Amino acid sequence: MTLASMAATLPAYLMPEPERNALPHSPPAAADDAGESSDQESVRLMLRVKEGDVKAFEQLVELHQNAVVGTCARMLNNIEDAHDIAQQVFIRVWRSAPRYEVTAKFTTWLFTITRNLVFNETRRRSRRKEVSMEQENEDDPPKYFADHSTPGADHITQQTELEQALDKAIAALPEKQRIAVIMRRHQDLPYEDICAVLKMSLPAVKSLLFRARTELRKHLAAYLGEDVE
Repeated sequence: MTLASMAATLPAYLMPEPERNALPHSPPAAADDAGESSDQESVRLMLRVKEGDVKAFEQLVELHQNAVVGTCARMLNNIEDAHDIAQQVFIRVWRSAPRYEVTAKFTTWLFTITRNLVFNETRRRSRRKEVSMEQENEDDPPKYFADHSTPGADHITQQTELEQALDKAIAALPEKQRIAVIMRRHQDLPYEDICAVLKMSLPAVKSLLFRARTELRKHLAAYLGEDVE
């Protein structure tokens, strides 16, 4: 199997998506119901946290810590920094609990906090001119946080190389494009939630994601077997 033939694993990032409301059918509806039920449970827990319930807070952290850490890791390309920022996110959730009101989905509120703290960190890095990904020591272990299936032994090397190239391409995206791709593709947030988190209109978010996919295709042209001018 060649890397070019493995391009079939990439359309989730690079190809235009069908509209969610184009042709309703059972599996997406069931998934939507499950997502709504999960969010209702998070809201229920958060209202208990608002009353000072520590156990409810622990449950809330357990429910969402993987998504928050994963988002931070993909944005910052550093797992230790990701855990630090995630800890700050949940500290802010706890401290904000007395003022919490159910005005939006819990996940939207949570990812808005995550976005703010991650953007603060990326800007702090920029101001301090920290070493970029491209300047990392080649002997350092590669840092990538793509979700893994279990690849066969015959193409695990190619799969790893492809994932690394994809992570590097995502890391090279501008800040808002990067987090939009991560929220859409890794956390499966609907467009409307991304609009709320980024405080952008639906057309603006779709345009943002279109530009992100275009940039990803340019970075991954060699793997896709395409010529990009």
